[in-house]
Amino acid sequence: MTIFNFYEKKKNKAKISMVTCYDYTSARILAQTTVDCLLVGDSVAMTMHGFKDTLSATLEMMCFHTAAVSRGAGNKFIVGDLPFLSYRKSWSKNVSAVAAIMQAGAHAVKLECASGNVHLIQHLTESGIPVMGHIGLTPQFIHVLGGYKIQGKTQESAARLKEEAASLQAAGCFALVLECIPTVLAKEITHLLSIPTIGIGAGPHTDGQVLVFQDLLGLNPDFKPKFVKQFMNGHEQFINGIEAYIHSVNQGVFPGDEHAYA
Repeated sequence: MTIFNFYEKKKNKAKISMVTCYDYTSARILAQTTVDCLLVGDSVAMTMHGFKDTLSATLEMMCFHTAAVSRGAGNKFIVGDLPFLSYRKSWSKNVSAVAAIMQAGAHAVKLECASGNVHLIQHLTESGIPVMGHIGLTPQFIHVLGGYKIQGKTQESAARLKEEAASLQAAGCFALVLECIPTVLAKEITHLLSIPTIGIGAGPHTDGQVLVFQDLLGLNPDFKPKFVKQFMNGHEQFINGIEAYIHSVNQGVFPGDEHAYA
């Protein structure tokens, strides 16, 4: 998968599948599937480290997890999130943050919103760095947005999101994540752009979808936002497997002779 395959899929009306993952083992599993690309998201701060939001993700954290995913992902296309404020500092620090994510193993970087980022995106794409945009519910702006709320519900906000999408495309983004916006608006933006859109909580009319590894496998039973579908009850299966191990230990069944050295 390369950025050109993203364009081809949109042209051919073939859906793009993306999974957010954060570690070597998950990447190894995903490498054996037909998923198109992997996202090392700043949601790692919440999913893997237990923080309440993505603002706690640091550049060091993102590089650490990107490198782990890179080692397990095989030939999968990897997008690495730029964490909170890492691309809103001085020009040299912004570029250094991007370089760190790429050198950790990402093939592209993702950043949130268009305002204030257009010139940086242009510079990055001119420097050979693919950039994925992200609009709608942008978690790094959670305090400005007033919480995790659907975006683009009014005519004014919908028009603003369309303008953002167009400016991100013009700046050189190869794809765009649309998060938690109305289905009709997501469809309009998808038709407006020549670059593919990848939705999460944006309905079925985007060019692709993204879900977090732990969410789609049902490993977080208490996390059930409307846009998540659990494709298996992984939490229950993990519990059952661990309890089976404990039972085997307690009964003296494990380890058996086949698990021991003569």
